[in-house]
Amino acid sequence: MAVTVTRIPDPTTDDLDGIVEQLRATWTATVTVRRQSKQDVGYRDIYVSLDGEPLAQLKAGEEVSKEISPGPHQLRAHNTLFRKSVDFTVRVGEHASFMTINRAGFGTYSVLAFFFGGGPLYLTLEYEGLRRDAS
Repeated sequence: MAVTVTRIPDPTTDDLDGIVEQLRATWTATVTVRRQSKQDVGYRDIYVSLDGEPLAQLKAGEEVSKEISPGPHQLRAHNTLFRKSVDFTVRVGEHASFMTINRAGFGTYSVLAFFFGGGPLYLTLEYEGLRRDAS
């Protein structure tokens, strides 16, 4: 009885690069932005962008989550009057969470605000924390 041996060719550099790219595509992190604070006045949308791309237009009580690539990112929020930004970095499997709030402050409920149809709503964008997602 004859035994046939088949030699499997060694992978090429392109083959290995393709495998690494497939693996890299599965390496993700997550970011969540919430607008669920009891301090939020409940009106005027908050516009959120991540790395210069629109992410969400949040109304009171809403939240948005997105899978992102690991590494450095910039989160920006504005309510058409005030702007805030936060730079953050996530690693594979991490979940960064942020809270954004439209809050009352100086002049929000003043007499001038009554005549102009509303006063300024001050914007808060705060980092809530980082956790590892269960694998």
